[in-house]
Amino acid sequence: MSRFVILASGALHYIRNKTGNMLIRYRGEEVIAVIDPGQAGKMVRDVLGFGGEIPVISSFKESVQFQPDTLVIGNAPQGGIISDEYRKEIIQAIRFGCDIINGMHVFLNDDEEICRGANENGVKLLDLRKPPSPPHFPKGTWRNRSVPVLLTVGTDCDTGKMTTAWEITSCLLKRGWDVHFIGTGQTGILLSGYGVPVDAVVGDFMAGEIECAIDNVTDDADLIVVEGQGAITHLLYSGVTLGVLHGAMPDWMVMTHEPVRKMDTADQPMVDFTKALQLHLDLLNPFKPSTFVGINLLTLNLGDEDAKKVCVEFENMYNIPATDLIRFGEGKLTEHIENELKNWN
Repeated sequence: MSRFVILASGALHYIRNKTGNMLIRYRGEEVIAVIDPGQAGKMVRDVLGFGGEIPVISSFKESVQFQPDTLVIGNAPQGGIISDEYRKEIIQAIRFGCDIINGMHVFLNDDEEICRGANENGVKLLDLRKPPSPPHFPKGTWRNRSVPVLLTVGTDCDTGKMTTAWEITSCLLKRGWDVHFIGTGQTGILLSGYGVPVDAVVGDFMAGEIECAIDNVTDDADLIVVEGQGAITHLLYSGVTLGVLHGAMPDWMVMTHEPVRKMDTADQPMVDFTKALQLHLDLLNPFKPSTFVGINLLTLNLGDEDAKKVCVEFENMYNIPATDLIRFGEGKLTEHIENELKNWN
């Protein structure tokens, strides 16, 4: 079992600390501390609403008392650049003998000073966003797939696509299905140990890398769940989203959405939900039919009664299960996917 310290200076937040938050949620027993000077002295649960009594500290030096073995960069700011502040903490951790897990676009293995320190101290540098080499063009192998593919998509970034994919995978595994998860970002790859950092892949090869990752899954699997990225209407990241969509060529999709969000993360008005559903279907229609099998809503900013009400409203409006998997559990969504699996081919 690892002993993670998460570096999240100025970023311990339910959206900004995405990689760190997922480690806290799904591998919390291995997280011994979180670094964020602005929140130091608190417990993680006081900041995020979950995470228990993991202490928030001001620097790596404070974590030494807990005997860490790995420093994880918990957030991935726009552009994925490592700040001077983060660099100092990384060097401190290396000197202590910690491995470093990095989800930034800047690779630690390309940094002479950091590499030298890692070699001197016998530590490993894991760059999660290193793209595959050699690259792969798409070949259209989806035409002959024997295993169904489910893709999570969203109306914006940070709506819970990774969480939704992971929760669906976990729930179906518990029910006895052989489900394989394919991560497409640093967090999903870190949790599952398998996937493609698609936003680090040259555009020509995005769809091909997703297709190749799917092709490498055994034909004996019951379902392949692909973590979605970005949003098809996002000003910055729609290209990545389309690459994943056309690489996965999903049989089923689950839409993720935050009902109270008015402006997206590019500061543009949120897309109409119905139009977002139809746009995904239209983009797949030239190749194959697909269908939505559920909606997962991010209701963190709603009270319990309002959250339940909005789930019912979406379910009634679109005639597919709608829930918040974190807040209300799997319920009808997992059962609906199970029924689709039982009727597959």
